[in-house]
Amino acid sequence: MTQPISRHDPRVRAWVAFLRGHDRVIRRLERELHAEQGLALTDYDVLVQLAGADERQLRMSELAERLLLSRSGATRLVDRLAAGGLVERRTCADDRRGQWAALTAAGYERLRAATPTHLRGVAEHFVDRLGPDELVALERMMERLLEDDASSVSGPPRRAASGSSGRAGPRAPARGTGRTPPEPLPDRSRPSGR
Repeated sequence: MTQPISRHDPRVRAWVAFLRGHDRVIRRLERELHAEQGLALTDYDVLVQLAGADERQLRMSELAERLLLSRSGATRLVDRLAAGGLVERRTCADDRRGQWAALTAAGYERLRAATPTHLRGVAEHFVDRLGPDELVALERMMERLLEDDASSVSGPPRRAASGSSGRAGPRAPARGTGRTPPEPLPDRSRPSGR
């Protein structure tokens, strides 16, 4: 059983540093993506999740589970992206109550245009500030946090915040899951949708 700690415990500083670091990086990524691409980071997250899914579509419930930045607002995010022609809602053929969110060709192109801005920010504000050994150690620590909760969480493994890891190459399956998280921008020749 975990022993309670107080706010004065020196180990809490690591938690506070994690929260502040995450907040700072996310705010910078959000600001740059909005300024250069006119796209919110939460919208980018939706586009990345759909681009990495089979047939570039997900049930709304699965999309909400996969989102890294705004799980509770998935319906509003999809509605906003649908109004802009980047995503479309589809009714499930086998369950008329169910809804799919599908990436359109315009959504895929928008993601392709925004990805260089996002990955440049990930490199500048995160990857380039840490050495190779620090990145490996941090990845191991974060994977350990994910493993501890893997048995109680349904759906795919959660990844580091920002909508991608910042790595452009293939990734190994998340430890203990056997599943490979989707790439920031899958290499597929034909988008589905319009």
